[in-house]
Amino acid sequence: MQHRHLDRQQYFDEQRLGTEKFILPYIGSQQTTNNKQQTIYLLKRGTRVLEIGCGEGGNLLPFLELGCECCGVELSDTSFKRSQIFYDKLPYEKHLHLYNDDIYNLTCQDLGGTFDIVFLRDVLEHIPKQEIFMQYVKQFLASDGVLFIAFPPWRMPLGGHQQVCRNKFLCKLPYFHILPKNIYEKILKIGGEDPKGLLQIKETGISINRFKKIIRKENYEVIKKTHWFINPNYQVKFGLTPRKLPKVFQITWLQDFYTTAVYYLLKIK
Repeated sequence: MQHRHLDRQQYFDEQRLGTEKFILPYIGSQQTTNNKQQTIYLLKRGTRVLEIGCGEGGNLLPFLELGCECCGVELSDTSFKRSQIFYDKLPYEKHLHLYNDDIYNLTCQDLGGTFDIVFLRDVLEHIPKQEIFMQYVKQFLASDGVLFIAFPPWRMPLGGHQQVCRNKFLCKLPYFHILPKNIYEKILKIGGEDPKGLLQIKETGISINRFKKIIRKENYEVIKKTHWFINPNYQVKFGLTPRKLPKVFQITWLQDFYTTAVYYLLKIK
């Protein structure tokens, strides 16, 4: 396990910086349509933003600094309590609403209406039955709202989240999470790990191809997508330069093994 997983203030700061450098520009970027430049989504004061699986809330801070009205939903009691401690030091009480609950227990009315932006950053791979979730989340989107999702494909080198292992060897061992469940569990136990949480991730891990099938079925329009060979998060965490995966290597079934993250910006058709 890396020090950053234990130092939650550092983790909060890394989330804030990563969202500021990569997520905000991605949502508010320009694209060319019929030889005309247009803004994909204009972030402005008063924009309503919802993060599902907000953890300690570091990803929301850059939106708050822009004057957005933000909501965060977090299932973990521990992470929720930390978010309250972190934000108690910051002047955003009137513009931030945090909920310690399961998103399935909430409706858009519970959260004060629909949102211009709903986003999940490294959360979808933890959600069981993503097909149901992608249908359920529609109710939170305004008619012209956008849904941003970033996730690591299951079969990528550390797709099992083994970097959180306390064992110094297992936390750096790539790909062993894709072994059969019984073998994977035995290796974790031999390494002194409690396998419960990591086995849950094995159950919910999602591939690029399955995600694409889900969004087609649920009638989402892809505004923008990016497959990353080097995840932008790795610049903040490890000082590595982000690299997009060339289209020639975006091969069905194979790309999951070397794509470390995907970004999708969606809207309902």
